Amino acid sequence: MANEQSQSLTARWIIPVSSDPINGGSIRISGDQIVEVAAGPAPPHAKDLGDVALLPGLINAHTHLEFSDEQGPIGEPGIPLANWIPRVIAARRETTAESRIGAIGLGLEELRQSGTALAGEITTPPCQYPDDSALPDLVTFAEVLGLDRERAEERLEASNRHNQLYSNGGWSPHAPYSTTPEAIDACVRLARRHDRPLAMHIAESPDERELLCRGTGPLADTLQELGVWRDGLFPWGENPFHALIEKISAAPRVLLVHGNVLDNAEIDRLRSHPNITVVYCPRTHHFFGYDRHPVDVMLSAGIRVALGTDSRASNPDLSLWREVQFLLRHRTDLPPSEVLKMATINAADALGRRDLGRIEPGSRAIFASVPSAARNVDELYADLCRNDCDRFQHMT
Repeated sequence: MANEQSQSLTARWIIPVSSDPINGGSIRISGDQIVEVAAGPAPPHAKDLGDVALLPGLINAHTHLEFSDEQGPIGEPGIPLANWIPRVIAARRETTAESRIGAIGLGLEELRQSGTALAGEITTPPCQYPDDSALPDLVTFAEVLGLDRERAEERLEASNRHNQLYSNGGWSPHAPYSTTPEAIDACVRLARRHDRPLAMHIAESPDERELLCRGTGPLADTLQELGVWRDGLFPWGENPFHALIEKISAAPRVLLVHGNVLDNAEIDRLRSHPNITVVYCPRTHHFFGYDRHPVDVMLSAGIRVALGTDSRASNPDLSLWREVQFLLRHRTDLPPSEVLKMATINAADALGRRDLGRIEPGSRAIFASVPSAARNVDELYADLCRNDCDRFQHMT
């Protein structure tokens, strides 16, 4: 018989993600922790959630909450990255400290309502987050960028102040086209010194490869038009992404965001660095109209891949579940079980939170649910593809 501190849940389906889906079964919870997951008939005292599939709370590995007040993506679908960047800079200049706080609050609420338990947030310090335990947990990466020494040093100082305030934070040298090699090195050293994670946008666009390899192309033109071009910074030389992967791999945990244009040799190089997770943002990738993402090659190579929404500057919303559904519908070459891992276990591990992203003993009792009366696993995945995801958090 259950005691006051131990309760059980049952549902039509339990999807632990770390193991196969369970038709029926039960989850026993003590406090805010899962202590047992069992197949077979549920105990008579179990709370029956009915015709739903119960999943672990979703983990959004990459977003920028400060853009959460955007009503739609900035620019038109298919806009080149080099044309999009100036529009994003213009939008950011119009914000105030107060409006950014409001946008962050909107974004957190949207994450919560769509079943997200944890998010990897890129922030421009100084910033302020609500002190509300009901909102998703965050791992906040302080963004560092600037192609001149003064700007880069100012951003590094701001990032250090941020990470003194937020003990679960990390560093984010923005991208190779916006951050000097010296600033990237500094972020890696800081991440190593403080045992913190690092996130960086890498291989997002073919234009980025052209800039790094030849010092030419649309991104070079944009940097010159913005007045931030610095002679001698580009090109980086032969195989720039090989060198960058080796450089960032020195950090304890690394989120390589996007990886849209990594080739097979660069993906193969990632195999020797299991501390690097590639973060794939499917609907942002689709918004820019990039060629097919090599996520299938990455998974076949044994590389950890997580999912992110990016921001409302390139995505209509912050629902990670809609990223899952996008892949279930448009990347049928990917096993549904692997898509779910990218949205849960893989992202949680990348962010250093092994207590989230799976339904198993020792994990926190934070769940998301999807309506399903499926009779078998094939029907279950069909329901996941078409039905919305809601937040469900067990409360003792």
